[in-house]
Amino acid sequence: MSKQSILTAIRRGLKRGPLPEHQAVMLRRRMTEHPRHLIPARSRLPHPQQVDLFVRNVEKEFGSVARVAKMDEVPGAVADYLAAQNLPGSLVMAPHPELRALPWSTRPLLEIREGRAEGTDAVSIQHAFAGIAETGTLMLPGGPDRPVTLNLLADTEIAVLRASAIVGAYEEAWDKLRAEIGAMPRNVMLITGPSRSADIEQTLELGAHGPRRLHVVLVEDTVG
Repeated sequence: MSKQSILTAIRRGLKRGPLPEHQAVMLRRRMTEHPRHLIPARSRLPHPQQVDLFVRNVEKEFGSVARVAKMDEVPGAVADYLAAQNLPGSLVMAPHPELRALPWSTRPLLEIREGRAEGTDAVSIQHAFAGIAETGTLMLPGGPDRPVTLNLLADTEIAVLRASAIVGAYEEAWDKLRAEIGAMPRNVMLITGPSRSADIEQTLELGAHGPRRLHVVLVEDTVG
């Protein structure tokens, strides 16, 4: 069934005809102009302070952050985190060009497979599109170079994020997505800390619906 036939069936069910032209013009203008809502003052900071706020909020939400000076230091940071958590060195990684270009060969004990995650994968490495300082949230649009399963199936998710990709507010993250990707991806995940639930006896349980650990390797590419 085509999009037009679906919309026609909805209009028929609502007993409505096509929108009057003035209403259609108003709706098209709203979709293209993206009017601003109130943006919290806590996110309106100089960029270095936004980065610090992002880190504090990730840690407040039970995540962890390792800050490195450049992309080439990411493999070492990943290996150090796995060793500190007593986790295996077998990883599934997003086939993103920036991750592929890293010097993984400097850490020969890491076994890396590219592609989608499977239920047996213990650790995944994802390329984060943006970080949102006001809540410590990662924006992860789905696509061939960022498989969605990496955010859901592995027990531990490691996200590589450039500090230059951190913005203050959600609205700015959506602006960045529209400007850099263009058409809206089929899936955009907003992740704040590891998966958790308190549905059972109001006891917080990490890893209820996804990773029980979320670790961000933050590349300080805005410094200097």
